Amino acid sequence: MSKEDLDQLRLAYKKAVDEWVDTIRAEEALATPDHSMIAMEKWDDAHFTEHNAHSRVSEAREAYKNALRELNYGI
Repeated sequence: MSKEDLDQLRLAYKKAVDEWVDTIRAEEALATPDHSMIAMEKWDDAHFTEHNAHSRVSEAREAYKNALRELNYGI
């Protein structure tokens, strides 16, 4: 694996983390004093978006780790 490929995997991971952080903040912003059902549903939707973003982070992290393992350990 080339240095450029590793750099791309690392950047993909960092981008996924940045997007995940944004979704966490969006979810947190919806925890408001508005106790209506509509507000709760928006908050729930934001949670599902955050969960999906976290899954993308995990996938990008594993891809980068696997490439590092291959480079450093040959596995």
